[in-house]
Amino acid sequence: MDLRIMGFDSPLLTTLQHMMDLSDDTEKIPNAPSKVYMRDAKAMAATPADIKEYPKSYVFIVDMPGLKSGDIKVQVEDDNMLLISGERKREEEKEGAKYVRMERRVGKFMRKFALPENANADAISAICQDGVLTVTVEKLPPPEPKKPKTIEVKIA
Repeated sequence: MDLRIMGFDSPLLTTLQHMMDLSDDTEKIPNAPSKVYMRDAKAMAATPADIKEYPKSYVFIVDMPGLKSGDIKVQVEDDNMLLISGERKREEEKEGAKYVRMERRVGKFMRKFALPENANADAISAICQDGVLTVTVEKLPPPEPKKPKTIEVKIA
């Protein structure tokens, strides 16, 4: 579907349209993004997050409506990359019921965040309450200022 027909003609939408059209032809084009890359890029774009900095921690807030804690995975990669991922599964259809409209997003989601240098990757906690995931990353204490070293001067 061409978005320009509907009156949308922004460069961003045109680029997204082009990327979506390319995803079917990636086997034919050398150096094209893989389907896995495209899937991950879409999953990252569809998972918005807020980040707050406090004096002693960083807090990442991600909306996760309808997910159980078993559906969400929080990991640290390479000691400085926070990865939040998971999957929202479609509900089982009950006998006699059919969808009239389906608007809620299902499938995999993922977000990666580069942690600042003063983040303590060993002190991370995560809690999901009322459909909101809150990941808290404690900060490392500031380094002790170096005390000047006194050197004794010998008289010869």
